[in-house]
Amino acid sequence: MTLPIEDYAMIGDCETAALVGRNGSINWMCLPRFDSEACFAAILGDHDNGRWLIAPVDQTAKVTRRYRPDTLILETRFETETGAATLIDFMYPCDKHPHLVRLVVGEKGSVEFETEFVVRFGYGLEVPWVTMLPDKRLRAVAGPNKLVLQSTIELRGENLRTKGEFTVKAGETQSFALSYAESFVPDPPLVDVESLLDDTEAFWKDWSSDCNMTGPYADIVKRSLITLKAMTYAPTGGVVAAVTTSLPEQFGGPRNWDYRYCWVRDATLTLLALMNTGYFDEARAWREWLLRAVAGSPEQMQIMYGIAGERRLYEVELPWLPGYEKSAPVRVGNAAHQQTQLDVYGELLDALHQARKGGLAPEESGWELQLAIVKHLEDAWQNPDEGIWEVRSGPENFVYSKVMAWVAFDRSIKSAERFKLDCPLKGWREIRETIHKEVCEKGFDKELNSFVRSYGSKQVDASLLLIPTVGFLPGDDPRVAGTVAQIEKTLMKDGLVQRYDTSKASDGLPPGEGMFLACSFWLVDAYLMLGRKDDAVKLFEKLLSLRNDVGLLSEEYDTSAKRLCGNFPQAFSHLALVNSASNLGRDGRPVEQRCDAEDAAKLAKPAVPPPAAH
Repeated sequence: MTLPIEDYAMIGDCETAALVGRNGSINWMCLPRFDSEACFAAILGDHDNGRWLIAPVDQTAKVTRRYRPDTLILETRFETETGAATLIDFMYPCDKHPHLVRLVVGEKGSVEFETEFVVRFGYGLEVPWVTMLPDKRLRAVAGPNKLVLQSTIELRGENLRTKGEFTVKAGETQSFALSYAESFVPDPPLVDVESLLDDTEAFWKDWSSDCNMTGPYADIVKRSLITLKAMTYAPTGGVVAAVTTSLPEQFGGPRNWDYRYCWVRDATLTLLALMNTGYFDEARAWREWLLRAVAGSPEQMQIMYGIAGERRLYEVELPWLPGYEKSAPVRVGNAAHQQTQLDVYGELLDALHQARKGGLAPEESGWELQLAIVKHLEDAWQNPDEGIWEVRSGPENFVYSKVMAWVAFDRSIKSAERFKLDCPLKGWREIRETIHKEVCEKGFDKELNSFVRSYGSKQVDASLLLIPTVGFLPGDDPRVAGTVAQIEKTLMKDGLVQRYDTSKASDGLPPGEGMFLACSFWLVDAYLMLGRKDDAVKLFEKLLSLRNDVGLLSEEYDTSAKRLCGNFPQAFSHLALVNSASNLGRDGRPVEQRCDAEDAAKLAKPAVPPPAAH
């Protein structure tokens, strides 16, 4: 039976990750990187597509779980009629070989366990050749991939699976360690699992101690930051959007995408979340990843890249996998990498401005590249694009895209002024004013008293909530209040916000999806900027209640099924949580996240007041 998405927890080593179910089954893991082919893919199919189960024989066992405080070490406690035992799962960071360790520790009485180890390389398709090594470890090889499993119990082969049974008593521990290497290099050495556990705990506690967040949400924010750290590819600093592919935005539907890549759109949110909580080394590494990834011709800048900056992320379907709860097709790669999305230019240049303000690099660092990007944008901002939501129905003049083009010029101007950088300031200021005027004229619908999704549209989308956050208009502007009211009226369901109304706005796909969680956090921020702090706190607390029992959020939430949906865990959701918590923690009304407060106050009011809302 398929586990709900919220029944999974993530473990990882800052290069890849695995999803562990409440039932003790690891149903997703890619090796050696986040974007490698999965060797356990049961989450998108069944047990024959690869999984690793360690669980009590008694399937009625009571299950509770947690992460050890300030770590990514997962503890799943099973209690049966005969006793209790804890399964400890973790991945050891900072080694040339990925190691996944599983310990079963007896607490009281005795508990009978079973294990089933099913490796299927190539996203659940390729059965490996399994042999027993002289040191009693199992070696599974297929093509370029090799896994070596050491165990303190006796294992046997049965119908292309590896199985075993054991009993653990109070005070006893049985251990398993799975190590990866390329098939053409020597086998990884035996590991000392207790030392790995101690070193892993020390690694995470040391990293967590740098968090400077205080207040009632400090522990919640720290858990999200640990999640984001685990989703950062340590060799490059790139942050993946999620560790999974094809977990559905709509159960049984085709909205299934591969999110194991790095989106430029996440740039500023990531930078702010890290800097605001004291993680300047990670923020600096992310900035450097951005500069390397986008280096080259501005015309060729992409909206996403691979975790090392790869550009070719071609999308293919895997027909042998039926999909999570029959949500097909299963996709790897992402065709959206070939789209034009103007907002990413604003995100990138905003991030570089924030990095300069935060002292992450010399003020002039990256300026030549920025000059080239702005030069390209002088004409390109007028073009239609596929927008923030990556529609597959053709380009439009999306309002948020134009707003972020304004941000690109605005932040470039601010950097030039603040740090005395050479540029054509007069021309940039003129274009900034032109964009602002056009958006206010063509993107605002007086009848609706709201900004709209695209020029000429009568629909709104949740990205409009970011208009005050990015400093395009101050929070107390009546057009901002009108837009928030229209979004509350048309996009809210059961107290949460959807990206846009898929039943009315064609995006090239069948209608229907969950509530996009980051959008609801954006409404928290908008409420704060409107002076509606009570509403902001209420919504924030509701969003916190949607986290699973170990504090993780997916991309969306299905209000009908009352379940998490979409790829998991989702960086965008956790980044938005961290930034909203930071805003709530400020005294009084928060300053704008992405511009100076005094800048927002100078922005022009509408020449003619919009009509009052009916």
